[in-house]
Amino acid sequence: MFTAITLLSIGGCVSITEDAYTDLAPATLAVAERTRPEGSILMRIFKEESELEVWRQGADGRYALHKTHPMCRWSGRLGPKTADGDRQAPEGFYQVTASLMNPNSKYHRSFNLGYPNQLERALGYTGDSLMVHGACSSAGCFAMTDNGVAEVYAEAQSAFRIGQSDFQVQSFPFRMTAEQMAKHQGDPNIEFWRNLKLGYDVFEVTRREPTVAACGGRYVFDARRVDGAAALEPTAACPAMNTRVDPRVSAKRHDDERVVQKLLVEGRAEMAMAYVDGGVHPKFRSLLARLGAEELARETSSTAVQISRPDAALVDPYQAGQ
Repeated sequence: MFTAITLLSIGGCVSITEDAYTDLAPATLAVAERTRPEGSILMRIFKEESELEVWRQGADGRYALHKTHPMCRWSGRLGPKTADGDRQAPEGFYQVTASLMNPNSKYHRSFNLGYPNQLERALGYTGDSLMVHGACSSAGCFAMTDNGVAEVYAEAQSAFRIGQSDFQVQSFPFRMTAEQMAKHQGDPNIEFWRNLKLGYDVFEVTRREPTVAACGGRYVFDARRVDGAAALEPTAACPAMNTRVDPRVSAKRHDDERVVQKLLVEGRAEMAMAYVDGGVHPKFRSLLARLGAEELARETSSTAVQISRPDAALVDPYQAGQ
């Protein structure tokens, strides 16, 4: 697993506080702030909630929520994908170019997230062809139904037509609120998720796309090297960097941490969710229970792609310990 001990031994980072480093992005990205044409898009994925959001940029450079799409199926458990065949859906920051779009997918339409990104490759993670696609079947991908992915795909195509060169996809285990972070404190992935939350907070507060790079085995955000060099090495120790941190982002991080500690001290952190195999949005779980797997396959796919592990889909998610 992507634990704090692993990160520290790989990269020499000594702290997860914003004073020690800034949020890093895959080193394939420039660290300078990006200029996007008005109407550009950005997407966020939340596994536990089984939702995909499409955001659209306005004239002021800030993104506004355009639509939240229910996700029909994702597989594996909460946590990053690390190995080919682990059925894990990716978590991290990705850039999708026009070359990663597939209008002729066997799952109607699809786009490749670009997993593994540069950080993931440097950490030795393996796997490929991790997609957002149609139907309601997943072995590491995010299945949106044919109608759902067609709508998302069209948004991406429109963005490319107005000159957007690529769009950022932020994939998270859950909405990274203080309450959710407290609930998942005991998970072995918590240090990795704290790193993801740095980028989540930047966008959540500013509604601006964070620049993403990596050093010290983790993501850094809105950071520049003091020596002026362009590149960061994903697994090398982080060099001296200047980090752009909005005071409102800093305030949110400190407030969230206070809430987390308060909930833990008071014993009021809720039980974390557990999964047999991934998750399904409640809308589609209800349809699966009412219609059955064969009928839902016909409802969600023009070629009636079978629902992946429908028995697990009916019982997930459930409260750990029940």
